[in-house]
Amino acid sequence: MFPSDPEVLIIGAGAAGIAAARALRAKGTSCLVLEGGPRPGGRAHTCTTLGAPFDHGATWLHAAGRNPMTPLAQGAMNHDEVRERHVWLGTRWADGAELAAIAAAEDRFEAALEAARTQPDRPVSEIAPRGGPWDETVIHWLCTQIQAREAEYLSAHDQADNALEGPNLLLPGGIGALVAGLAQGLPIRLNSRVERLDWSGPGVVAEGAFGRIRAARAIVTVSTGVLAAGGIRFTPELPAGHQQAIHDLPMALLTKFAFRCQDRLGIPPFHTLRRAAMPGRAGPMGFILWPFGRDHLFGFVGGEQAWALSRQSPEDTLRAARAELESILGPVPLGQALVTGWGTDPLFLGSYSQARPGGAGARAVLRQPLGPLRFAGEATALGLAGTVGGAWAEGEAAA
Repeated sequence: MFPSDPEVLIIGAGAAGIAAARALRAKGTSCLVLEGGPRPGGRAHTCTTLGAPFDHGATWLHAAGRNPMTPLAQGAMNHDEVRERHVWLGTRWADGAELAAIAAAEDRFEAALEAARTQPDRPVSEIAPRGGPWDETVIHWLCTQIQAREAEYLSAHDQADNALEGPNLLLPGGIGALVAGLAQGLPIRLNSRVERLDWSGPGVVAEGAFGRIRAARAIVTVSTGVLAAGGIRFTPELPAGHQQAIHDLPMALLTKFAFRCQDRLGIPPFHTLRRAAMPGRAGPMGFILWPFGRDHLFGFVGGEQAWALSRQSPEDTLRAARAELESILGPVPLGQALVTGWGTDPLFLGSYSQARPGGAGARAVLRQPLGPLRFAGEATALGLAGTVGGAWAEGEAAA
């Protein structure tokens, strides 16, 4: 039975919503979670379509030493200790000296980000080192691929404030499965999408196809993509500062794909393959092979290329990924495949938020309470923005 008059209404059963509900329950505060989709977990979702656990969204627990989800993860493995990186240069693999030079270029990029803290906020593209033989490759990897937006669209201050160190943990059963398991026993009402939220007081009233539900307070955990698209109509309208913060935190897109492959190609588990950036070619994708010795590989495409592919069919994304992989390894006997659809899913409209240049303060603004209303999620996280761990911490803080 769901509470008919909860003290707190939580909108969204992703990591932030689940963390908030658990924290409220521990304090003896009644709450109800309204989830628009058919399952809990949000952008953390594990499936077994490929015959083994596969995370559609969140893949790693980053910065494990300060990630609030680390103590909750059983059997987690430090991916940094087992993966070996390989870089394709078009006709051959990078040798040891070249890999060291690439690592040095990454260090210069990160040092430039740190130095940018003392200057007015600017696009990352304006402070990133350029001119070296590996700089464009590093900018693509660390911006378009990892941050899922091109460097010209990223706030240098926000990137420095949310830099993620290791360890990076992989979970054999999947992060999505961990989050869904932590939702068990909570008062979560699925397929209950909130269309309107009246916070004029006293309290709040949520409305949707489920009817009307009143509560004393509300925690809204939906993505900034959904908020920017008007997925929830607020009465009264949100203050100008919060509206600007939502505008300044657009969603980036990192599309994830996977293929089964019975032939391991003589490559050990957990090895990563990436191509160097090359003039006249689309930005390189990244691949991780045979996680935990399983018979599948997965990879990512980010930024504008990911958005363009999302406007086509999933098969187009898979064709592009297959072509990229085979340009490196030659013909590969790939089998069953899948691709994530975060960019077009109306419940998400992207993968995670990234601050626009000049918008580095938007996260702090968005997390400021508005009477009975508070926002929480990866978009309001300070230090772990864009991560499932950051969302979890924000849900707990909101509660």
